[in-house]
Formats: sequence, structure tokens, C-alpha cells
Amino acid sequence: MSIKPARTRIAPSPTGHMHLGTARTALYDYLLAKKTGGQFILRIEDTDLKRTVPGAEQEIMDGLLWLGLEYDEGPDLGGKYGPYRQTERREIYTQHAKILIDSGHAYPCFCMPEKLEKTRQAQMKRKENPHYDGTCRVLAPDEAAKRMANGEAYIVRFKMPKEGVTVARDHLRGDIITENKQLNDYVLLKSDGLPTYHLAAIVDDHEMQITHVLRGSEWLGTFPLHVNIVRAFGWEEPIWIHLSVFLKPSGKGKMSKRETAAAIKDGYSIFIKDMQELGFTPEGVLNWSALMGWGVAEDEVMTVDQMIERFNIDSLTASPAAINFQKLDHFNATHIRLFTTEDLAARLKPYFTREGLNVNDEVLLKIIPLIRERLVTLDDCLAFGTFFFREDVTPNPEDLIAKGLDAKQSAQIAQRVYQILAEQPDISHERCESPLRAYVEESGFNVNQVFGILRVAITGQKVSPPLFESMEIIGREKCLQRIKNAIEILEKMFNK
Repeated sequence: MSIKPARTRIAPSPTGHMHLGTARTALYDYLLAKKTGGQFILRIEDTDLKRTVPGAEQEIMDGLLWLGLEYDEGPDLGGKYGPYRQTERREIYTQHAKILIDSGHAYPCFCMPEKLEKTRQAQMKRKENPHYDGTCRVLAPDEAAKRMANGEAYIVRFKMPKEGVTVARDHLRGDIITENKQLNDYVLLKSDGLPTYHLAAIVDDHEMQITHVLRGSEWLGTFPLHVNIVRAFGWEEPIWIHLSVFLKPSGKGKMSKRETAAAIKDGYSIFIKDMQELGFTPEGVLNWSALMGWGVAEDEVMTVDQMIERFNIDSLTASPAAINFQKLDHFNATHIRLFTTEDLAARLKPYFTREGLNVNDEVLLKIIPLIRERLVTLDDCLAFGTFFFREDVTPNPEDLIAKGLDAKQSAQIAQRVYQILAEQPDISHERCESPLRAYVEESGFNVNQVFGILRVAITGQKVSPPLFESMEIIGREKCLQRIKNAIEILEKMFNK
């Protein structure tokens, strides 16, 4: 990899939710910039006004911030090469379109949509690939200039070479050779004066001095066009890197709306905002997504700093990668184990407060060692920790009846456990476990029956963190009160 500082950019369109593909591209951009001491830029490609979604731009910025991929220049930060929204750069594109027209590399096209559609239908009937038929390509420059001066509506098309081949170099895939006769005269500037991606992205990358263009493989189809535009201006080409495509979990085809809807039902999503709300961590998401397209071990656990240290664009791969949500679980759970107690407590607290619980920070720090190993996502803390912050719990009556026993026998066990614990000066693990196990031995009941009733009485649930450690955190008086409540519930059941 060159030691020259790289200038990279992530350039999403605000047309919907920020998704995994954008996040992975942004990550690679960020890693390359940081590795080389360069800059990472956010540019908003918002020229498709019909598809622009209100709030989508802010979601992109929020998503990058949540992921920890802080950009050096952008719409909200400004920078030397701004503005960073394409709708604010209209005059720049108009000027560059004129340069191409004047140099003979582009031309104004006056064909109306109705004519273009008729031509397209006729081509399809002849089983040809739809393409522009070149009507305005052959207009004399003087006639075209006259029609423009008279106010006739027009668009600007790029004049693709018709003979020979275009050789476009992709860093991952090598030379991509395309016969020029297969290429179309694409639109660069629309009739409303706004550019298409083909002009805007190329101009902006040059103007913003982008050295490496990392983008999705869906742009391979128009890659020859973009290379020809750069060459028409006489500019130095950036290093082009078309990243591997994501496949749906089955490995067959890209994720569709159906697969996305099914994933969210199972607690997964390809949208960054959803991942945040589902309890995934930035560290887990980045680690998981980084390895889908980077030639390192599939189970390699890395922080962002470690990724920066190891990153090399030569290690990226072009092979498609199937989305594996089980691996996301693995990486997320692994990173949760790596957080400090204080960090994890700070991340979990909002989940408890959202449930209306009054969270005692000292208690929260104490329960982290008990629940950490059980967490796959951050919101799993609710299944294992809400009972610590409630004044009382309301067990399911049926759960208080131990397997093989009835309500009366279970109540007798609860009463005896209450007596044993009430006799202790405190409710520490060391103080309580021994007399309770002695009771199990002498009573004839088994451990699962006695401790199972106690667990449900204390926590309100059949599965919980370690029982005695939990009781110690909850406190003696509150534990005794919860056992008493459980006894009352059981007595009502057999006294019906």
C-alpha cells in the first residue's frame, strides 16, 4: 500500500435507511484514511430529488457517528473542498458539462421523453438492448448552440467512443475490457440542470482530490463510462475499488424486501438504525461487516484500532459474501465480553430506564459480572436484570410449583426457606447456601425443586443469573418480602 495519505469518501444518497453496504464501505474508507494519515469525507449525493427521503441525510450522519466512523469533512462540518451536498454544487456541474461540450466529448440532446420511449420500445421489439440512437450526437455544433440559445429544453449526453475498447483498471479485479460499440451515450446533465451520478461523482471526486474510490460492485456496469469521463477531462484517475456484493443468508441473490422483513422478525436487520435499536454494538457490527470482503480469518475479533493497524486494500476480496446473522451474534457477544464493567453499565442503563425502571448505578455495576456472559445483544439485559431494579416481582403462579409437586408442597418449601433465611443475620452467599443445602438433604426434596421455587420467588422468572449472588445484591429485606409474596400466591392456589 502506498504511504501517501489517502483521501477517501463515502457518498450515499439520502433515499432511504442507511444499510450495511454503506456502513462497510464507510469502514473501509475510514480504515484506509487512518492507516495512511489521510482524510475520510462524507458527501451527500442528493440530486435525485424525487427519491430523496426527509430525515435520511441525518440518519446517515447519525449512523456514522454511532459506528464511530468520524469523518473529517462533510455537510455539517464544512471543509476546504465544500459544499458537500451535490444540490449545492449545481454551478460546478454546469461548468464541467460545458467544458465537455466545448471539447467535443459531450453534446446537448433535444430529444423529448416521448421520442426516447418510442425508440426504446422499437429496440426491444427488435430484441436489442435499449440505448440512445444518437439522433443529436450528429447535430452540427452551430445548430446545437443555436437551439440552446433559443431556450429549447435539452439534456447533456456524454459522447462515448464507438470504436476500439475501453480498458478500466479495478484494484481487486484487474483490467476490465469493454468493446466501445456496446457502450451508451449516458446522460450527464438533466433538463433541470442537476447532474446524474455519472457526472457529479466524477467531478466531485476530482474536485475533492479523492485518491481512492471504494464503492459497490453495482457500478461495474458503468465503470467504462466513468473512466472515459475522467480521461476526457485529462485528469489523473483515482484507484478504483469495487467491493464484493452482499448475498442473502442462503447465498442465492441479494437481500430482498422479503428477506429483510423476515430478518427483522428474528431480531436482525441490514439497516444500521435497526441494529442499534436491536441491541447490537458498533464494535460487533463493524467487526462482522469488515470480514465480509476482507481476506482475514472469518472469526478474527478486532477492535477498530486493530483493524487500522492491519488494513490493506490488497487484502480486500471481490468474492460475494453471504450475510450470516449468527456470526453477527458471535461478534457482538464477544465484544460485549471485552467491554469494561463501567463501559458496559453505561451502555445497558438506557435499556433499563426505557422500561421505566429507576436504575441505581452501584447496583448496575454489581450485576454486570453476573449477566455479561449471558448477553448476545445489549437488550438481552432486560431478560436477566430488570428484577434487580423493581420493588417487587409478580411471578407466574404456575412457575412457583416445582416439578413433581403440588401447590401445597411448594408452599411448604417456600415457608421453610423463608424461615431459614430469616434466621440469618445477612443474606450473603456464604451465609445462606449451606443451611439451604442442609434443608434439601433432610427434606427429601431435590435441589432443583427447592432452589427453583426460591429463584422464581426472588426474580419472578425461571431463568436468571446466579441465584445467591443475585439475592445478595437485592438485599435481605427485599428478598424475604418476595418469598413471603410467593407463599401467599401458593396458598391462594391450594385454598381455592
